Amino acid sequence: MKPADDPTFDYKSLVQRGYDRCLAAYDEARKSEAGPELDFLTRRLEDGAAVLDVGCGTGVPYTRALAQRFTVTGVDSSSEMIKQARANVPKASFIHGDVMSVEFPPSSFNGAIAFYSVFHLPREEHPKLFRNIYDWLLPGGYFLCTLTRLSEEAYTEDDFFGVTMYWSNYGLEEYKEILTRVGFSILGTSVIGHGYTEAHQAPHENHPLVLAQKQPTGRGTV
Repeated sequence: MKPADDPTFDYKSLVQRGYDRCLAAYDEARKSEAGPELDFLTRRLEDGAAVLDVGCGTGVPYTRALAQRFTVTGVDSSSEMIKQARANVPKASFIHGDVMSVEFPPSSFNGAIAFYSVFHLPREEHPKLFRNIYDWLLPGGYFLCTLTRLSEEAYTEDDFFGVTMYWSNYGLEEYKEILTRVGFSILGTSVIGHGYTEAHQAPHENHPLVLAQKQPTGRGTV
């Protein structure tokens, strides 16, 4: 683990290039089927609802599972991941780009997910990301995301499926405060693993799972 504190270095490009290069190994390690964690969102949505997948990767397992019932749009910064996602989930729509740069009209989606993706953005951008998602959701819409238990300054590791990867995150309580300031109501939290198969899942790796809802009217202060 190395501090990622060089202001002249483009860490977002590091993430994009890293996932381009490790696609095959990463995809092999991921679970091929979504678990019950999606139920927190899907049981609240009607068939055909519009859902945004932030950091969709190859579309497996979450985009593919959502696309069975909903109209799904996936966003990812890795061109190789997006290429694979289009092949894996032809029913969904995909956008290649930095989620901080994409634009959607207000109230475009009934729901949004962000699984194992928020921590690849500089944590200083996380409040703006949540604010954007809030604006993109219809009033009463839902946001389901995996976050992190403890706060960590930005860092890189050199052994992520053979590439160097970047992380940056706050802790769960800080995230709850940010989401609330944006205007979300926290409906519940749970804990899930890191989404890998048993052969690759480290027993100590787990993430808080948070379900938030946009207020029917009004917004927060962030």
